[in-house]
Amino acid sequence: MKVVANGDLSRPHTIPESARNAEAMGYDVFSTSETNHNPFIPLTLAAEHTERMALQTSIALAFPRSPTDMAYIAWDLQNLSNGRLRLGLGSQVRGHIVRRFGGAWSSPAARMREYILAMRAAWDCWQNGGKFEFVGRHYQMNLMPPFFRPEPIEHPDIEVFIAAVNTKMLEVAGELCQGVFLHSFNTHKYTREVVLPSVERGAAKAGRSLADVEVSGGGFVVTAATEEALEKERTAAKTRISFYASTRSYEPVMAAHGWEDTARKLYRMSVEGKWGEMGAQITDEMLDEFAVVGLYDEIVDRIKERYGPYAGSIGLSIPVETEEDRERLAGMIRELQAV
Repeated sequence: MKVVANGDLSRPHTIPESARNAEAMGYDVFSTSETNHNPFIPLTLAAEHTERMALQTSIALAFPRSPTDMAYIAWDLQNLSNGRLRLGLGSQVRGHIVRRFGGAWSSPAARMREYILAMRAAWDCWQNGGKFEFVGRHYQMNLMPPFFRPEPIEHPDIEVFIAAVNTKMLEVAGELCQGVFLHSFNTHKYTREVVLPSVERGAAKAGRSLADVEVSGGGFVVTAATEEALEKERTAAKTRISFYASTRSYEPVMAAHGWEDTARKLYRMSVEGKWGEMGAQITDEMLDEFAVVGLYDEIVDRIKERYGPYAGSIGLSIPVETEEDRERLAGMIRELQAV
């Protein structure tokens, strides 16, 4: 199992040092996300200051950018990092694409499928010199004069992952991608009954199997050094879970457990701006479904038990303030890598 470190994008000047430290600690992957910061600038810094770790966006938003724009960004990062890029894409939800980015929204799974194929058409054109042409329902592109073609690169095969929750997007991951990011808002039951069968159906369309698709993540990991600190982490996790549960497009995860009424109540509370009260709606039973919870000396075994049967990579971190903390985290990483 690969272990993923998440970069702190709020302090971009610290990215080189944190990426070097993550590599020295033994992490397999350094990851950046796109929430309130761009994911590519810090990943560029990490590429310059590391040699071994894979460099991953988890995720970069696809639809605010054209497939060709994303293809250029990925091509340059793949070249800069000597082939270490794992391009993780996500669709986001309609409200953000339309109201935050001013974009158009349409059938996200079908559009993502075309998006990936269009990117690969660009990469093939640049590497092999053929004609650039992609014609689909959502994207139609056929112009790539020589002046605008990047040179071929040493490692042209860029790994593509997508974030997926619902069945159609999971099938796209199975059909086209090297991997799928499971949302933190996920349960073991939903993974067994919905996620893995959907990815497998998609893989079968392309003559592949579930083993050809790396499953990354599985749910929340909640851990701390003491029982008192762990209780605070449990409360914080409930707040995060309530935020995701209030999003209507994620209701199928709640529905798998018969918790639709809670999801709808949380949606109403979010509309009313009652964000600070929403965490109280998440019960201990719900938390235990959405999260692996345990003290530092328990958490690795619990991660292995819950996610080990299907996860190819997992995120894990603890605060590192002393040399003892550093040694503890390095040991946790080694234990997970042995799965």
